[in-house]
Amino acid sequence: MLGAIVGDGDGSVYEFDNHKSKDFPLFREDSHFTDDTILTIATADALMSDMDFAE
Repeated sequence: MLGAIVGDGDGSVYEFDNHKSKDFPLFREDSHFTDDTILTIATADALMSDMDFAE
């Protein structure tokens, strides 16, 4: 879970500007979490609390 969140933040600055190099800085000042992090956390919370997905 932590890796997914960190990866989302690190990749957020490249989301609309494709970057194919493996040489890039981690934890840039303009990095931020995206909707992917929010949806991942919400899904994990729903799975861990046995929510009824039919509702």
